[in-house]
Amino acid sequence: MVLGRLFHYTIDAVLLSTVVAGVRRSSGFSPDASVIPDETVRSVAVKFLGVGETIFDMIQATAVNSSYFKKDSSSR
Repeated sequence: MVLGRLFHYTIDAVLLSTVVAGVRRSSGFSPDASVIPDETVRSVAVKFLGVGETIFDMIQATAVNSSYFKKDSSSR
């Protein structure tokens, strides 16, 4: 029961981090980790955001190489 809940929260955190990475890529705005005063918490936050960047890169690479996706000509 506890292990399932921990797994669920972990997946939620990864999804949140991936959404933040997508926002950063599309808008250029990202959270400013330098305003976090505690070095340990700041380090965890930076790693948390890095996980989202990695997952976002994997998803993007999969989409680029997939025949199920095509580049939209009306986008930027």
